[in-house]
Amino acid sequence: MSGTAQGGNRGHHDQNIPRGVLIAAGALMVFALAVTFYGRSTETGVVRMPAAQAYQTLRLYFLDQPDGGIQIKNAANGAVIETVAPGANGFLRSTLRGLVRARNRSDIGAETPFTLTRWANGTVSLTDETTGRRVDLDAFGATQVEFFAKLFPATKAP
Repeated sequence: MSGTAQGGNRGHHDQNIPRGVLIAAGALMVFALAVTFYGRSTETGVVRMPAAQAYQTLRLYFLDQPDGGIQIKNAANGAVIETVAPGANGFLRSTLRGLVRARNRSDIGAETPFTLTRWANGTVSLTDETTGRRVDLDAFGATQVEFFAKLFPATKAP
């Protein structure tokens, strides 16, 4: 007979974990679940940003140009606000690509403009109201915010 058949190769199955360690581990898991439940149900330790009011909004169309550039138009009056050179501003291109992809998945066309908002707290966001998607541009750094912020008409900052 082989060693396995006679029990000669029992491996790790013979290792015993002390009962006290198992009880402590179980108690720790119960404690962690209880604290999590308490925290979520009472909102203890929750940090919330106060809702900011919109300071400025622009409704914009981003139009692809035959040369690979992007023309940015004010939806209210059709005025061209900015033209992005072909291959320039990869952040703008990738942001728009993500928003347009969400529209395409929902079979939504390009008729509805995007909304660029400068909030009273100084942050800037780009929103697609047709899909409900919002990109908080401040999360991507000052350079990205600067490009979008210069699209707003000159006014005194909040």
